[in-house]
Amino acid sequence: MQTLILGSSSPFRAEVLKKLGIDFIQHAPDIDESVLEGETAPSLVERLAKEKALAIAKDYPEALIIGSDQVAVIDGKILGKPGNHETAVKQLLSASGKAVTFYTGLALYNAQSLTMHHLVEPFTVHFRSLSEKQIHFYLEQEKPYQCAGSFKSEGLGIALFTKLEGDDPNSLIGLPLIKLIELLNKEGVDVLQLNE
Repeated sequence: MQTLILGSSSPFRAEVLKKLGIDFIQHAPDIDESVLEGETAPSLVERLAKEKALAIAKDYPEALIIGSDQVAVIDGKILGKPGNHETAVKQLLSASGKAVTFYTGLALYNAQSLTMHHLVEPFTVHFRSLSEKQIHFYLEQEKPYQCAGSFKSEGLGIALFTKLEGDDPNSLIGLPLIKLIELLNKEGVDVLQLNE
């Protein structure tokens, strides 16, 4: 199998990918993640996932490269990573009692054959009505300041929701494994037959 590269600095995406039992190298891409004028959330994450994979290909011209990017959308507005406590409080207050859709762009680039597969996976979370006290308590517990939407669904963040809607809960962590497995299959990698 070609070397597999996860084009991300996210420890959360790396943990998700480890579930597949595949050896991989993690390498952070260096790209501009600014939103282009008039760009929708799905278009943004799809473009950035592809750009991340292509940026890594310069260093690994023989590899299979995974690029991924995620944003949350509430009331039509794109939310990124909060970066600090104050912004996280604002994000969670605005999400309280509402549905928030996360869009994850996923790209798999074969740098050897120059083949690019890509898609966007949506996932919607329905937030409980949250008090400011609950929000501060949650943020102090998990400090999810590098997570789009200001929560970690794999931890205490699950207590923030009334319902989850989507095909793959891994999407919330930024790496939709079900779709990734499909893309790997297109490149001849079957995660159920790696050792045969």
